[in-house]
Amino acid sequence: MTPTRWIAIGAILGAAGVALGAFGAHGLEGRLTSLGYAGDDLAKRLANHETAVRYQMWHALSIVLVGILMGTRPSLWWNASGWAFLFGVLVFSGLLYVLVLAGPSWRWLGAIVPIGGLSLIAGWALLAVGALRQS
Repeated sequence: MTPTRWIAIGAILGAAGVALGAFGAHGLEGRLTSLGYAGDDLAKRLANHETAVRYQMWHALSIVLVGILMGTRPSLWWNASGWAFLFGVLVFSGLLYVLVLAGPSWRWLGAIVPIGGLSLIAGWALLAVGALRQS
């Protein structure tokens, strides 16, 4: 992937994260309440949305960083890091967003969310290996 594409992907994820965060701050609670969620279940869903947005935003920035690094000194490790971050955001944050709005029949998706988390961890490890290989 080219450096500019990594930067663009990170920027798009960042913009989407801001939009989803705004929805979480201004409309999600009312939407969930209208779907019948209340009490601890409502609080957990709101907290899960906040977690999804936070991880998406941090990893949007990490993908921009990958693009910047790739522009200075291309590395297969850094490129792999970008892919791991992207996959991780889509699976981890993406499935948390689905679970926030989905009914009980979708709970099984919760078992897949950690795969996204592992991908995010792998992205950071690949970024570190790439940095060590550059020195």
